Parts: sequence; C-alpha cells; structure tokens
Amino acid sequence: MPLIPEEPQIHESAQGPRATPASGRTAPTPRPVPGPRPVAPPRPGRPGPLRPTPPAQRAPRDTAAGKPGPSGPATPAASGTASASPQIQVIPASAEGALDAAEEAVDMLLDSGRAPGDVLVITTGEQHPWAAHELSFGETAYWAQHDAGDDVFYADPAHAGRAATRAVVVVAINGGSDAVAAQVLPLALTRAGALLIVCGDPQQTNSVLGAGV
Repeated sequence: MPLIPEEPQIHESAQGPRATPASGRTAPTPRPVPGPRPVAPPRPGRPGPLRPTPPAQRAPRDTAAGKPGPSGPATPAASGTASASPQIQVIPASAEGALDAAEEAVDMLLDSGRAPGDVLVITTGEQHPWAAHELSFGETAYWAQHDAGDDVFYADPAHAGRAATRAVVVVAINGGSDAVAAQVLPLALTRAGALLIVCGDPQQTNSVLGAGV
C-alpha cells in the first residue's frame, strides 16, 4: 500500500522540472527581435522633402523685387514736361515812374536771393544811367560787362537784341512809341528764362503779350 502513493510523486516531480526549462528557453527568443529596427527607414525620408521647400519660396520674392524696376523710366517723362514759358508779372507804372519801379523790382529780386547776373533790365525810352555810363567807355567795355555775367545788365532797344537769356528780365516802359514797346516786350519774353516783369501800362502789356493781368 505505501508503495503506490510514492510512484505518482516521482512522476509529478519529473514532469515539473522538464516544463520549467522549456519555458525558460522560449523567453530569450523574443528578446533579439527589437521593435525600433523598422523605425530606421522612415528617418531619412523626413528631412528630405521638407528642406528644399523654403528655397522655392525665396524665388518669387526675388521676382517681386524686380517688378519695381520699370518705375525708373517714368522719371524722364516728368523731366520733359519741366520746360514751360516764363511767368509774367506786371507792375502798373507811368512812363515817368517806370524806371523807379524797375529799380525797386531789381532790389526785391536781389533781396530774395537772386544773383545779380540773373537779371536783365530793358528800357523802352531813355537809357538807364548805368548803361549810359558804360557805353561812354565804348561798346567793347559795355559788352564785356554783359559777358562777365556777374552783375545786373541794362540795355536799351538798340542793344537788347544782342543780350543773352537770363533768368529774370525786367522791362521798364519809360517812354518811346507804342511800336518800340511792341518790339521790346516780345523780345524780353524770349530772353526771360523764368520770370518777366513789366513796369508800365497793364493794358499796353496785355495787348502786346496777350497776358492776363
């Protein structure tokens, strides 16, 4: 009787240790199979397509910078319109006071910053005292003063045609016939670069030049 229970204990102990080593051997097998290995291939693909995209955006910016270029040639068109006829200013004065009015106009021009060489004064009647004085030394000395261009120049109808263009021309209608004024005023307009000042009868100036007063 006691022999029978001992046999099943022997069989159980034999089966137990055999199963445990089998289970222990199977455990190390999953260890060499790591999960991070398949993750390696996607890494090179990530930075490749993303980095080349920003240079593609810089190219249109450069083209936009080139667009304002055509705005440059528009400036010469504006310079072409800069050429304009001189302004006309009329100072009412009688034949006796026209020369004094012209002298006052010259003083105002010089006080405002005009250079003396920018002003030409033309009389229709008697010569200006300065012109009479310079012509007393001969026309060579007279025109030398004109060519120097560093002072106000005075001319009468006989010499006005030889005078060069200056920025401002002042005409003193201090006598003379209407025919002389009709010749001097258009001539003075062609010699004035920016401004023509007429000291005399406004109606006479308006009839000759057609300028509103």
